[in-house]
Amino acid sequence: MSIQKIDINCDVGEGMHNEAQLFPLITSCNIACGGHAGDEDSIRDTLKLAKQHNIKVGAHPSYPDKDHFGRRSLKMSEAQLISAVYEQVSLFFRLSAEVSIPVHHIKAHGALYNDIASDEKLARTYLRALEPYLSKVVLYVPYKSVIARLAQDLKWTIHYEAFADRNYNADRSLVPRSFSEALITDPEQVSAHVLRMYEDHMIHTVDGTDVPILVDTYCIHGDTPAATKLLKTLVTKLEWHGIQLNK
Repeated sequence: MSIQKIDINCDVGEGMHNEAQLFPLITSCNIACGGHAGDEDSIRDTLKLAKQHNIKVGAHPSYPDKDHFGRRSLKMSEAQLISAVYEQVSLFFRLSAEVSIPVHHIKAHGALYNDIASDEKLARTYLRALEPYLSKVVLYVPYKSVIARLAQDLKWTIHYEAFADRNYNADRSLVPRSFSEALITDPEQVSAHVLRMYEDHMIHTVDGTDVPILVDTYCIHGDTPAATKLLKTLVTKLEWHGIQLNK
């Protein structure tokens, strides 16, 4: 059986202080850069640890909303959103240069991630904020999303992302966190969820239907309960199927 490779990412630098346990089990990470969590010290420390573990690093900008962890949509003018996103990402690039680790990708966080997946005006504004980095990084975006289509039109390099620890609706949107079935916390279910997407290119949605999907990178949230346990089980199950981390 030929060995296949998989990219698994985590949202980190968010105050969970579990990066040392997560990093041996993943291949890329998305580091909070001040919008929903994080500051210069946490970004710098997380970058240094990622460098030690040979983890690809990405900026993880959000709405500027630490009170709600970036998981609430904010009404902002175009200028305000561009300024907020650019401020976060430019800080991340400055600190990554200081640590001497290349920035691999950018991935929006929380409500901003969900909003730009479906709102064309907002997605265009987000991409304008990131325009200085067009030739430098990959964008992590959902498959068949508005942001994916617009980014491709503007010649961004994109990687399709799916969530290992989240359930999906039939339109490929994430089940809102306000619903009890939003999170997948059972290690066996997480592994089955990822394997179905990886091997069959399908999501089994909460309404019982199977929906096609393409995925380049799979995310487990660093703040999901027992994230380390989920990852350990997932990595083991993947290895049984001849799938290894893309280190």
